[in-house]
Amino acid sequence: MDLCHVPATREKGWYLALMAPNVKGPNYAWLDPSRLYCHPQGLQDCVADLLQPFQGDAIDMVAGIDAMGFILGAAAAATLQKGFLAIRKAGHLCVQTLAQPYTDYSGREKVMEVRTDAISPGLRILLVDQWVETGGTMRAAIELVERLGGVVAGVAAICMENSEGGKWIQERYKCSHCVPPRLQPRFDQHQ
Repeated sequence: MDLCHVPATREKGWYLALMAPNVKGPNYAWLDPSRLYCHPQGLQDCVADLLQPFQGDAIDMVAGIDAMGFILGAAAAATLQKGFLAIRKAGHLCVQTLAQPYTDYSGREKVMEVRTDAISPGLRILLVDQWVETGGTMRAAIELVERLGGVVAGVAAICMENSEGGKWIQERYKCSHCVPPRLQPRFDQHQ
């Protein structure tokens, strides 16, 4: 798809066609949304679709998850006119942090960190990531926010797969994603 072309009719998820399949093997996600971010209208519509369910909700800050969640999270924070908090992989923050171990979508053990001075008790945080496949990364971010006394106001991602972890998150938190119901089975099966 041309990075300048905007379809005459833009229904929710039209921009998903901008994503490219994995050509590098099993250590990478099965689909790469980074091309979507290059398309000005695609990015705007994606962020608008992610935020639509939260219209009127109390959100104090947006947190993006390392690293691709930084793109959507920062765009969402700018749209909402809220601050942005980076939840990082361990070893990247030079300030006091709280750490949480987790297993990512590829089965690798990792550690997520957040600065301890950004979340005060009761602060309502919208968590944003590019993708929720197994839910391990998002669940670690949720645990960090809650351990610091913050409230998870919602979870947003381009796709939330119907995996065990994805379902766990969707059952407990208000969630938003961009995949229309008719396409969800294809995304769950990585087609």
